[in-house]
Amino acid sequence: MSVVSIDAALFQKMFLAGAKNIEARKEYINELNVFPVPDGDTGTNMTLTILAAAKEVVAIENPEMESLCKAISGGSLRGARGNSGVILSQLFRGFTRGIQGEEVLTVPVLAKGFENAVETAYKAVMKPKEGTILTVAKGGADKAVAMAHETDDVQVFCEAVLAHMKEVLDKTPDMLPVLKEAGVVDSGGQGLVTVLEGCVDTLMGKEIDFDSLKLEPVKKIASTMDSSEVSTADIKFGYCTEFIIMLEKEFTMDDELAFKGYLSGIGDCVVVVADDEVVKVHVHTNDPGLAIQKALTYGALSNMKIDNMRLEHHEKVIKEAEKKASEQAPAAQTEATPKKKDEPRKPFGFISVSVGSGLSEIFLGLGVDHLIEGGQTMNPSTEDMLNAIDEVNADTIFIFPNNKNIILAAEQAAELTEDKQIIVIPTKTIPQGITAIINFVEDKTAEENRDNMIAEMQNVKSGQVTYAVRDTSIDGKEIHIDDIMGIGENGIEAVGKDVLETTMELLETMIDDDSELVSIFYGDGVTEEDAQKVADKVLEAHPDVEIEVQFGGQPVYYYILSVE
Repeated sequence: MSVVSIDAALFQKMFLAGAKNIEARKEYINELNVFPVPDGDTGTNMTLTILAAAKEVVAIENPEMESLCKAISGGSLRGARGNSGVILSQLFRGFTRGIQGEEVLTVPVLAKGFENAVETAYKAVMKPKEGTILTVAKGGADKAVAMAHETDDVQVFCEAVLAHMKEVLDKTPDMLPVLKEAGVVDSGGQGLVTVLEGCVDTLMGKEIDFDSLKLEPVKKIASTMDSSEVSTADIKFGYCTEFIIMLEKEFTMDDELAFKGYLSGIGDCVVVVADDEVVKVHVHTNDPGLAIQKALTYGALSNMKIDNMRLEHHEKVIKEAEKKASEQAPAAQTEATPKKKDEPRKPFGFISVSVGSGLSEIFLGLGVDHLIEGGQTMNPSTEDMLNAIDEVNADTIFIFPNNKNIILAAEQAAELTEDKQIIVIPTKTIPQGITAIINFVEDKTAEENRDNMIAEMQNVKSGQVTYAVRDTSIDGKEIHIDDIMGIGENGIEAVGKDVLETTMELLETMIDDDSELVSIFYGDGVTEEDAQKVADKVLEAHPDVEIEVQFGGQPVYYYILSVE
């Protein structure tokens, strides 16, 4: 019997079944990761991302397509973790935009949703790489468009699209040599297929036990914040301008980019977030009328709010001065130190991802306002980033992800932030993050500092020493479980049985005639004596370099190494 449409109630069950399926198979997906390191993995990140949306979806008692789309898009965007989780959330975002306004899902609507999902996800990634989750998603979209001309049966359509995506997934090792060498398919692509398998199972009538779906609140990444002196700001653009556009015509991704570009030309702290039939706009400018005039070309305006930031800032400084003047002896002070977000706004703020008490102390000593504890063993979510941004009261906030798998989540948080300019410095390692922060100059503009920090972090080489969690073959090296691995910027450089010997082998690939400083951050469980042995051997082989040994306290990695 032909099934020509999917209603909201069935769509809700299908989405939850997809979440349940990947939750049940996340460890299998984790095992597909090419690098056999004990990191937060693809399966875990994608599961936490979809569960964040599932918690909102399951709470809808009388589902309608519009409410489901908002729950799926919003929940996954905020809950996205790791690159794979961010890409998954962008696929959901694009898909839900593609089907918005529909009461039921037919084959043409589903095909449009698949197309829009892939278009959105590709635009979210700066340098898309084939042989990944994006390739699998694109294969599904291409098949969806073809099937839309062949059938109106959604069951036939979905089975055909899923089967084709599996075929594309099986070909990913031919697209990425590193996958072929390790003998695995792309883990992100496998995660996407796993989600869709659960969806299709429910569409075909398979009974799913949703009660076992783990929808308890996801544990938040712990955060810490240091206190610092209050600084005042020279406000370049005086009016904080906010409004909502009630769209009267199609507002495409190109329109969104063009509008952002226009607002950037008349101000800063620009945020344009399009969702369904409305666009939320925020900009700091000296001429709110120009922003309003341009916005009116897209539709009617509502919720307009224009604040004179110079006047507000002046009043806040006066109140702060009065408060300080009225303070008595220290013994009479009973109120707790106010949070930074309650203090006068300052021009620049800093957020850094860190892991390990020693590394956190280093970042705080360099002036970081807020630390997000995460990194390798647990990638912070977009919502964790948004919470940290809320705590830092500054016009411009620099974020240092310090891990390549956290950069997209930080960039997604930047896109969702409405009242501050967020600049993500794409630091992939702890040493890059430290170098970038050191090179911040207060007197330079945000853009000048961004360019300078990015340039300077390229001058540091990073390395890490850890252990293998499974047998594999990668970078031409046979690796067995519990082997010690020295990982450089170009992959696994050294493999051995001894931590000291493997560390030295890695360092020899990093140090050259131009090297001046070697920094050794030793991890949790490593003694200072052991770290000093590494330093002594480096000095013996390279007497002209300077050595720094510092406690990092990081889990998982015996040493984090930096060569400048």
